[in-house]
Amino acid sequence: MKTLNKQTLFDSLASRFSGDAKKLSDIPNPALLHDAKRAAKKIAEAVTTNKRITLVGDYDVDGVSSTAIMVEFFRQIPYPLEAIIPNRFHDGYGVSPNVLQRIDADLVITVDNGISAIEAARICKERGIELIITDHHTPSEILPDAYAIVDPKLDSCEYPFKEICGAQVAWLLLGLVKKELQLNINMKQFLDILAIAIIADIMPLIDINRTLVLEGLKVLMTSTRPSSIIIRDFLNKAKITSEDIAFNIAPRINSAGRLEDASIALDFYVAQDINTAYKQFELLGQLNDLRKETEAQTTKSAILSASHDAKVIVVAGEDWHEGVVGIVAARLVDRFGVPAIVLSIKGDDAKGSARSIGDVNIYELIKTNERFLTKFGGHKMAAGLGLKTKNITEFTKEINLLASQLDPKEFIPKEQLLGSLETNAIDLELLSIMEEFEPFGEANPRPTFMIKDAQILQIKTMGKDKNHCRITIRQNTHDTKTLELILFKQVLEMPKDKQISCSYTVSKNEWNNQINTQLLISKLYL
Repeated sequence: MKTLNKQTLFDSLASRFSGDAKKLSDIPNPALLHDAKRAAKKIAEAVTTNKRITLVGDYDVDGVSSTAIMVEFFRQIPYPLEAIIPNRFHDGYGVSPNVLQRIDADLVITVDNGISAIEAARICKERGIELIITDHHTPSEILPDAYAIVDPKLDSCEYPFKEICGAQVAWLLLGLVKKELQLNINMKQFLDILAIAIIADIMPLIDINRTLVLEGLKVLMTSTRPSSIIIRDFLNKAKITSEDIAFNIAPRINSAGRLEDASIALDFYVAQDINTAYKQFELLGQLNDLRKETEAQTTKSAILSASHDAKVIVVAGEDWHEGVVGIVAARLVDRFGVPAIVLSIKGDDAKGSARSIGDVNIYELIKTNERFLTKFGGHKMAAGLGLKTKNITEFTKEINLLASQLDPKEFIPKEQLLGSLETNAIDLELLSIMEEFEPFGEANPRPTFMIKDAQILQIKTMGKDKNHCRITIRQNTHDTKTLELILFKQVLEMPKDKQISCSYTVSKNEWNNQINTQLLISKLYL
């Protein structure tokens, strides 16, 4: 493994990006999205002729963010828009026949859902409701019979960058609506919400996504939107990063739809005063704490149920909260190094979430076993599905049979170790070099480095419950400088040989107006 200094690290990170950095003006024309111009004209016509418009969102961060951008846009026209986010427990996913029962509208627009809403489209047609679907999920062979379908994953779509989230599709479409209605609305004002959606939905942070997140985080630092002010106050940092959003903000926004109702998160986003935004954020914090507790209990049960030699782990439980099954699936992937599907059983029916690893396309594996399913949807790394409880055993057997035919290399996780860092290279200058390549996330991971057989000088426990530790090491015997490693949620016992091998990331630690480097252990190699 190569030893890196600051220059070789810079060169390695620069090689991840091809060509010049994109500017906002380089974002491809939204009109290239299939049906986008048709959809924009129909929305503009509905506004000018006073039609009743209902928006149907989704309960995850991307869906709530998409809904919030739409609500804020229509508020500025101003035009009355009814916005509905289905409840995971009562309504199920997306624009379903269930949700349509309580909609009385001339035009229904979906955001971050609808590409598989065949039955809902049929009902809309029967009732004389025009339906515009905006989504970014992979379509099946049969498409809903809608007035317009805006989805970059359609074969007929000419939009050059396909890996965009639902909120981006909605935002791009609104750009065309603005043009149709000749409105004076600055679309940059929504980039704070948009950046959160891109990060939370694990979109690759390259090309236009990188630009939108960088610009969105800048907007977040200056926006007068009450929700953005609350986020800034909560994070209390001179500069907010993509990882701050991924680890501290996205889970809070997600917790509403997972445990109770996504309208709590929507009300936070679109609050018109600080007091309302603060109350909603506090509620999201409480729900997130409950989510962590529920998730920990379910993960424990799921690990006990898991077959350790499976190519795809499939576990199911009757008492499992369906709002946390996706996170539990991700925990199983980390634990066992294979894709995982976690199902919540309610009588004759089971529904749940899948997460993948490496290059294994979990969507295709599930799709090939479609005959067992009542519903499914998603993309390469994550999917949702439903099936009859009686079919779980057969489905598990078939999906494992299929996965066993894949190349073992496809299961290799994507932790990319760049090399080992020279001890003297780890300083604030190194952090500023790395900051040039932010935002870090999907397709542009924070650099991970290796420490091999380093001498442990001291191990100290830390935290309120003493369940984390601080490990002081000397990386090489000739080093005069020592390093401090942080290990979260685990206390390392001193090994007999007093040595440690691990992978780690370098991040900025801001505390009491002081900035230091912080080395966070990613994985121990014992």
